[in-house]
Order: sequence, then structure tokens, then C-alpha cells
Amino acid sequence: MQSINENDFSRIDLNLLVVLLVMFEVRSVTQAAHRLYLGQPAVSAALKRLREMFDDPLFVRASNGMTPTPRAEQLVQQFAPLMQDLHRVIFTQQPFNAAQDSHSFRIGMSDWLEHWLMPDLLAELARVAPNIEVKVIAADPWQAVPLMEQQQADVAIAVGNETSRDLTREKILRAGFSTLWDRQQISLNAPLTLEQFVRYQHALVSYRGVSESALDRQLQQQGLTRRVRYVTPNFSSLPLLLKRLPLFATVPQGLVESWRELYDLNAAPVPVSMPDYEVSLLWHNARSEDAANCWLRDMLRRLIQRKTPHLT
Repeated sequence: MQSINENDFSRIDLNLLVVLLVMFEVRSVTQAAHRLYLGQPAVSAALKRLREMFDDPLFVRASNGMTPTPRAEQLVQQFAPLMQDLHRVIFTQQPFNAAQDSHSFRIGMSDWLEHWLMPDLLAELARVAPNIEVKVIAADPWQAVPLMEQQQADVAIAVGNETSRDLTREKILRAGFSTLWDRQQISLNAPLTLEQFVRYQHALVSYRGVSESALDRQLQQQGLTRRVRYVTPNFSSLPLLLKRLPLFATVPQGLVESWRELYDLNAAPVPVSMPDYEVSLLWHNARSEDAANCWLRDMLRRLIQRKTPHLT
């Protein structure tokens, strides 16, 4: 694309081009003033500036009104479509037609949220928006805010409360945790007691690689500890570990239903008081009014709300 000389445009008032187009249509200073809600002196002054800008009379008096010169006809022929395009760009927001438009969305989330939400989301998109593609960007609670500040994703589904002045966080869901195990490895039935909970070893998901969590701090207040045998930043490996080893894994409630169905695991409320987690949508303020982003946020919001009853 040819470079633009900003200094050339500094001399130009777009309102003058509007006067040119209207004058070409009505061929009268009086009628142009009426059409533009201006006084005749203002239109005459604009016409004077146009003549100086293009070094041409542009309109000359004749028996049937102001007759355009060949230069005026040439300018109008060139400017009219440009001004129409400019008007459309300024005053008409491009709609987003999910059923027809092709679009690729980047959604930030952690692996357990992907497991919980994405199969349902993709099935829904295949039905209502077949040309939409989704790319998942890894975003644990510690990554989500910087990821969105740098606009590396269109929206994030995040757990926590962190945000910044550049972002908007909309809380959608509040839920708790459950403890899972395999009955062939640990021969227990729900409800799970605190004594049983600390007797066996545990697998822990930690995004920062530490070997304790808020759960351990609650145990310490009661003079108890648990042994964490395995620490991972991913939830996806836990079901297979539980099938092979006598371990407990305490996970967000959103995973419990599918893991019980897929892996035949036992589940019980955590026998230790733990704060709930909150699932939020997180997006950059620059995308707040973007039609495609608004549509995606609405899809995610309705999906999370639809799955919420399964957590109660």
C-alpha cells in the first residue's frame, strides 16, 4: 500500500468535500445551505476554500444555476464512492453472522476447563456456526491476566479474581471441590471421613509446582497433614493414576460427573473446609464492543450456565 503523507491531509477538512458533493447535486448555494443546515455565507466560504484547494472555479454561474466545471465533475466522480465507503465505515458496525461467517477464535483456559466445556461447545458450534474454528491457549490462573493484557486470546475462561484496568472480568459460576478415588485401589464408600482422607496418599495439581494448597493449610489448622505423592500442572493424567494407584485426587466439581462416567471413580465431598472457586469470563476492554467477541462471550456464558445445575 502506498504510504500516506499526513501533512497533506492536515490541510483538508472533510466537511468541504460534503459541500462539494451537495453543490454538485443541487447546483445552488441557497439550496446547499438549506440541505446542510448552514447559512449561505458559510457555504460560500466553503466553496471559496474548495476553489483554492483544487485551484479551479469548480462551479460557475449560468442561467440554470451553478454549473460544475470538468474538474468538479471529475472530483465528484472520484469522491462520491469514497465518501460513501467512509460513511459506512464510520457509522455502520459490521455485524457478525455466526451461521455464515468464517472466524477463528482463541480461547484461553486451563486443561480441566477445556475438558469440562469444550466438547459441548464444539458440538454446539458444529450445529449453529459450522465455519467457526477454535484454538485453545493454555491459561492457568497465573497466566490468564498477562495473556489477556497482551491480547494473545480473544477471551479467557478463568478461575480466580485477578484482573487489571485493561481487562473486564465477568463472574459466571461459583462451585466447590470433590475428592475422587478408584474403589479397586481404595476400598471405601462415601461419605469420606477425615481420618480416611489423611490415611492415603494424594495427587495434587499445582500450576506453580508447590506440594501444598489451601486444603493443606486447613488440615494444618486441625493438626493434620496429608502425604502428596504426585504433583502435576495438569488434571488430565489424574484419572489414569487413580486407576493404577491407591491415591486420592481433589478436583473441581466440574470434572466429577464426566470422570465418574468415563473412569468409574468414586466421589465424595472433601472432608475439609475449602473455599469455592469462581469461573469467570475475562476479556480485553478493547474487544468489549466487538461483534464477534460479544457473540463468543454469550455462547460461553450460556454454556457455563447450562452446565451449572450439574454441579449442585
